Amino acid sequence: MEGYYIGVDVGTGSARACLVESSLILAQHEIEIPREELKPDHITQSSTFIWNSICTCIKEVILKANINGKDVRAIGFDATCSLVVIDKNSKLPMAVGPDLNNNDQNIILWMDHRATKEADIINATNDRCLKYVGGKMSVEMELPKIKWLKGFRSINNAIFFDLPDYLTFKATDKETRSLCSTVCKQGLLPANVDESTEGWSKEFLHEIDVDELIENDFESLGGSLTNTGSFLSAGQPVGYLSKTSAYEMGLSENTLVSSGIIDAYAGYIGTVAAKPFTGQIIESKMTERLAMVAGTSTCHIIMSDHEIMVPGVWGPYKDVMIPDYWAAEGGQSCTGALLQHILTTHPSYHELIQLTKGHQNPFDYLNKLLQARLEKTSQKSVSDLTKDIFVYGDFHGNRSPLADPDMRATVIGQTLDTSIESLALLYLASCEFIALQTRHIIDTMVEAGHIIKTIYMSGSQVNNELLVELMVKATGLDIIIPEHKSINFSSTTSSSVAYGSAILGMCTYKTLHTEKSHNKKEILWEVMNEVTPKGKLYEAKRIINAYDQDFLNVKYEIYLDMIKTQKKYRSMMKRFGR
Repeated sequence: MEGYYIGVDVGTGSARACLVESSLILAQHEIEIPREELKPDHITQSSTFIWNSICTCIKEVILKANINGKDVRAIGFDATCSLVVIDKNSKLPMAVGPDLNNNDQNIILWMDHRATKEADIINATNDRCLKYVGGKMSVEMELPKIKWLKGFRSINNAIFFDLPDYLTFKATDKETRSLCSTVCKQGLLPANVDESTEGWSKEFLHEIDVDELIENDFESLGGSLTNTGSFLSAGQPVGYLSKTSAYEMGLSENTLVSSGIIDAYAGYIGTVAAKPFTGQIIESKMTERLAMVAGTSTCHIIMSDHEIMVPGVWGPYKDVMIPDYWAAEGGQSCTGALLQHILTTHPSYHELIQLTKGHQNPFDYLNKLLQARLEKTSQKSVSDLTKDIFVYGDFHGNRSPLADPDMRATVIGQTLDTSIESLALLYLASCEFIALQTRHIIDTMVEAGHIIKTIYMSGSQVNNELLVELMVKATGLDIIIPEHKSINFSSTTSSSVAYGSAILGMCTYKTLHTEKSHNKKEILWEVMNEVTPKGKLYEAKRIINAYDQDFLNVKYEIYLDMIKTQKKYRSMMKRFGR
């Protein structure tokens, strides 16, 4: 894949662009994105700020790489699955509240949980589309948010986008939607899934009292499959940059734009074709590889060549990445955010910041502190340090595999110790929770029929060696972390998501320049195999010992019991109201 390509990744807290030539990242640039929370669980962002940040990032990577922007062949976008609302006529941002006078705040962030009641109403319908989101539509998805919005303002003139699709709309002026966004987060059923023809269900939308979404052949959702809509799998071309967006980005109007994709799926694309540096042959097939995209939250994505229903796991989603393949998506709403919360709320947090200021990552410091403490004791493993501490960390509800937004965090074993050593132990127990919940998700997927042999990991959490090794010990699986080469900065392990979006651009370009006789369904996988960089292998048989395995098996039993006990306590209190 010769030539230049750009991948744009919009995460929860930042927007970034990377400029790619084959498997080499020539430049990256990142800008932080603010969010507003005027009321608890009401979390918003600005599409204007995000778009302007993207344009700045793209111009910066062109400048850093010292190339001509007109030489960029294609661009791919990924973003969080957040709801963007604009006015149908003006195409300008429309306020989403709680301040309905501020049109600049027109994105309801994925982690916004304002629509819990609306999610309950939607799930009470038992509509057929709910089968394909793990049995329940999450409060983090978009129909509950749209229904909430209708309760506070008119939505007659509103157009709704998932954020990745909004970005391709801004880039091309085309309201083409991705199957990734509409199927995964909005309830669309692809053609021939459960006898679907139009994609959207008039009966379902009427039952949940959002008839406005039905009007003009589902115009506000992008149209229907049969008439006005255009829905694409990952890497299929939307079109070319508009004159305005080309100018704003410093690119050519001949730059191709790929169908957008949710950020976690870009992480899948940027990782699962990686090969180990060691030259070891990975025996697992594409459908046996689990992608873990681990940042603020963590998503667990696996493909299958047939429909597999997994309780509490979103999907199966047909055609969202590769036509005729199905994707399943597990998730933890609070992982990186959990560790950050544990650190920032502890009395020793400010001491930790002073100790690490300017020269060390706080997590690296805590990892070394734990190792030093281990060496001073007679303990067999670092895990021994948490024998008496048990963390259940669903501060933000449970996405998978319980699909229970009312789950909450529990810590057993705390003392009055406020030293930095006590912070290290609480942090370690929280890492154990993340690893054990990952095992819970994987076990649930396997019990339903998936085969999982290897984990491919990306996102900011891959830089935490202790956490990655705990993942290996808890799941018993090898983990591979691709490492991207760059000429402008040191090798990085957290670029896989933006790089995955660049692969979408490559796929789009190759699709338009491949002979008609070629099987275009396989182009995305072909490009992934060609350009995905090699990675570091964390081999289970070299990391796991019998003692650690036994220890974490017992911790897993306690983890499951903490779930059971919390549900029991909530049930006991139910007669007193919500």
